[in-house]
Amino acid sequence: MNNSQKSNASLSQKLKNLDYHSTVASEFKVKTANGAILSILTICIICYLTLTEYRFNLTPTLRERAHVNATTSAGIEMEFDVTFPSVPCALLSVDANDPVGQSQSLHIDQEHRVWKHRIDERGRFIGKKSKFELGNSMQHEQQVEAIVKKKNVKFLQDNDDYYPDEEECGSCYGAGDEGECCNTCDDVKRAYQRKGWLFEKNMDIKQCRKVKKSSEMDGEGCNVHGIVALSSGGGNLHLAPSRELENFGKEQVFTSLTDFITQAFETFNVSHTVNKLRFGQEFPGDIYQLDGQERMIEDAYGMYQYYVQIVPTKYVFLNGTTIQTNQYSVTEHMRHVSPGSNKGLPGVFFFYEVSPLHVEIEEYYHGWVKFLTSVAAVIGGVVSTMTLFDNYLFSRVAGPNLDY
Repeated sequence: MNNSQKSNASLSQKLKNLDYHSTVASEFKVKTANGAILSILTICIICYLTLTEYRFNLTPTLRERAHVNATTSAGIEMEFDVTFPSVPCALLSVDANDPVGQSQSLHIDQEHRVWKHRIDERGRFIGKKSKFELGNSMQHEQQVEAIVKKKNVKFLQDNDDYYPDEEECGSCYGAGDEGECCNTCDDVKRAYQRKGWLFEKNMDIKQCRKVKKSSEMDGEGCNVHGIVALSSGGGNLHLAPSRELENFGKEQVFTSLTDFITQAFETFNVSHTVNKLRFGQEFPGDIYQLDGQERMIEDAYGMYQYYVQIVPTKYVFLNGTTIQTNQYSVTEHMRHVSPGSNKGLPGVFFFYEVSPLHVEIEEYYHGWVKFLTSVAAVIGGVVSTMTLFDNYLFSRVAGPNLDY
C-alpha cells in the first residue's frame, strides 16, 4: 500500500470517527408489534403538527399597534340604517349637530345623503324611498360638476334611487344662500325657517306638491338610512319624531283645550332596530356591535342614547394596500324626557367622540424559513420522544420475553 492510499484510508477513518448517525445492522434490529404501533403513531403526529405549523406560519395573522394620533382627520363618514316600526316617515326628522350645537349638513354630494322609506305593519317597504336632506344641501356650481365627471349619468338614471321628477338642484324660492339647493319640501321649509320668513300654505312649491301627510301614513313605520360626513371633533346624529316641519307654515287652530294638550304632550313610540352602523370602510375581523340590535322602548317620552367611542384605524393588507377607517365601541342609556321641560325630545341619539388613539392593524405571516425550522423541530422532537418511549416499552415488556 503506497503512501497515497494510506493517507486516504487514514482520512476516511477519521471521518468515520465523526459519524454520530451510526446505523445498526438489520440483523441486530428487533421488530415488535409495539414498535409498529409507535411508528404509525409517530407518522400521524408528525403530519398533524406539520399541518398545524403550516397554518400558523403561512396563514396571514394580524399585528396590532396603538399610538397617539398626531394628526386630525378632516371628517368622519357615518353610514347608518335604522328602522322605526311605529313612526311615520312624515314625522321622522334627522339632524346632526357639532359639539357646540351647530347644525351639520347631511347632504354634501351624490354619495353623502339620507333616504327615508315607508314600511307597513308587517315591515314591508311601501313605494320608493325618498331623499331627505338638511340645511345647506349642496353648493351646486362647483360640486355637481365634479360629481358628473366622477359618475356615469346614465347609471344614475337607470338606478332605482333616481327620480326623474326631482331637479338636479331645486330652487329654495329666494330663502336659500348663494348656490344652495333645496331638493325636498323640508329643505324649502328649513330655508324659510332660517330666514324667519313666512311660509304660506297656499304657496306653489314644486317640491311640496307630492308630499304625503302623516295622517295618510297612519299605522306605518319608517326606515331611514344613508351616509353622512360629520365633524371629526365630535357631536351627535339624532333621529326624532316631530311635527315641526309638517306644521310649519300652517295656522294652528285648536277647537278645545284637549286638542291643545294632545298636541303639546303627544307621545311617540321610538322602538327601533339598528340594522347597520359604520364609521368608514369595512375591514376583515371587525366587530360591529349594534348591527341587527332591536330596542323596545316602553317609555313614550323616551330618549334613547348611544354613546359611541370612535377609534381611527389603519388596516394594512399583505399586498401593501391600506384602508383608513374607524372602529367603535358603544354604551347605551335610556333617558326620560319630561314634556315641556325643553331638556330634550323623544328619539334616538348617537353621540360620538373620536379617540386620540390610533390603531394600526397589519396582516403578516412568518414565512417559509420559520415553517421549515418548525417542521425540523417537530420531526426531531417527535422521533426522539417516540424512540425513548419505544426503548422503555422494549426494556419493560418485549425484551424479557425474547429468546436469544
